[in-house]
Amino acid sequence: MPEPAGNLRGGDVIVIGGGVIGCAIALRLAHARLKVTVLERGEFGGEASSAAAGMLAPQGEMVRFDQFYELCAASRDLYPEFVAEIEGLLGNETGGQSVGYRRDGILMVAASESESLALDQIYRSQSEQGLMLERVSAEDVHRRISGLSPETRAGVLVPNDHWVNNEQLMTALVKAGQKLGVRYLAHTCVRKLSLERGRITAVRAGSDLGGPGTSYSAGCFILAAGCWSRELAALTGALAPVEPCRGQMIEFESPTELPLVVRAGHYYLVPRSPRRILAGTTAEYAGPEKAVTGAGLKSILEGVERFAPFVKDLKFCRAWAGLRPDTPDHLPILGRGEIQNLIFATGHFRNGILLAPITAQLISELVLSGSASRSLEPYQPARFSPQC
Repeated sequence: MPEPAGNLRGGDVIVIGGGVIGCAIALRLAHARLKVTVLERGEFGGEASSAAAGMLAPQGEMVRFDQFYELCAASRDLYPEFVAEIEGLLGNETGGQSVGYRRDGILMVAASESESLALDQIYRSQSEQGLMLERVSAEDVHRRISGLSPETRAGVLVPNDHWVNNEQLMTALVKAGQKLGVRYLAHTCVRKLSLERGRITAVRAGSDLGGPGTSYSAGCFILAAGCWSRELAALTGALAPVEPCRGQMIEFESPTELPLVVRAGHYYLVPRSPRRILAGTTAEYAGPEKAVTGAGLKSILEGVERFAPFVKDLKFCRAWAGLRPDTPDHLPILGRGEIQNLIFATGHFRNGILLAPITAQLISELVLSGSASRSLEPYQPARFSPQC
């Protein structure tokens, strides 16, 4: 388990934020034999990383094929190696179980005329780009997923979009990092950053209970604090306009396994073993309030029951909410700002799980060699400065 904060000082890199992004970066840097410490204000993976459904679906509803799509697709393609690395480090500690990475594809269905038109547009635009898609007849849709609404029409199968159990992944990621010597400090909130000649020399952090805290120094600092990145960046005079977007989720127990992810519009059902189904989600800009609400649960239920009415008969297990870190242009903030030894890796919005492998690769390259193998220009923190 991650250890409580103590008197640890020094190290090569301090990662501020213990979600999937921060922990994936820590793992990659530890592979390079750097001494890495991860400071997390709460529980590791306790925010957006646990609120996600784990879909690795860059194609999804994509109709624009820009640099961000290419980044997402590249990260999805890194997942087999990423998962194998984590599971390989844990070995027998996983008890023979995986982190729940599945490559069965994602089935998009249409339960209305407007959704049918949207699916046609997705199919045409992606086929023109040479992406792999499969049209699925209404009959075959119902054969693959029993209990769907009679209104459910044709579907499109995206075989190259996958999914992972993000909660299992998060737990395994921390354990794998510990194997390589990463120090994880939970309930360690960064309160102050000390600056000298354009560099951070140390951060002071401690529990929410107060007290003087502990000073942590390093040669490099990585800001991966999700929704709390704005206030931490402001301590250095930098601008990181990250805003929390609340997402609510419901988990049900099912008498049978759902064979693959099925989604219609913005709503989806995701299988979880054993015989669990996740239903989601909402997108609420309600400030930092991480709460499950009646309105949110009603929205999810109505959204999924429209194409999967069998959900109303499933046994309720739990509901929860998390805060996704959004930015004004919905793109992540990656790279260096004006502070020489501060690197941003935040603002991944709904794509944190998907983008973890590629973010870890690019940020570690930036730390180790000073440059990344893929252009970070569209994601630079400077794009939000007043003069831009």
